[in-house]
Amino acid sequence: MQLTVFLSGEIHSDWRKEIEDGITARNLPIDVLSPITDHNASDNVGVEVLGAEDKSFWKDHKAAKINSMRIHLGIDRADIVVVKFGEKYKQWNAAFDAGYAVAKGKKLIVIHADEHTHPLKEIDAQAMATASNQQQVIDILEYVATK
Repeated sequence: MQLTVFLSGEIHSDWRKEIEDGITARNLPIDVLSPITDHNASDNVGVEVLGAEDKSFWKDHKAAKINSMRIHLGIDRADIVVVKFGEKYKQWNAAFDAGYAVAKGKKLIVIHADEHTHPLKEIDAQAMATASNQQQVIDILEYVATK
């Protein structure tokens, strides 16, 4: 079964590459989509395209709207959405992406460390699977796509 997977969440580690490499190594019939993961490019797209702003609120507002187009289109195209919550920062955007995916009827897989189980309990309750690492996600994707 050919699947499309959208990888959302933290951008401060190479977790997406680990999943993509696992998909490739197992020759799984999966296309991978993701948001822009270059933090500076993502933060500055609004002012680079639409012009400078005096206040950071409007700079962030422009960037968030443009980035949301790519994210929403990717989630809309996806069969499965994987959202990773990292260790270093609170990812409010990742929580929003998870909610958007569930509202659109997408299958959700969440990745996070055990210490985040309580703060993410509502998101975990909506997920089809809650993994603690990328290897578990690769195994789930293989099962769904090939068994």
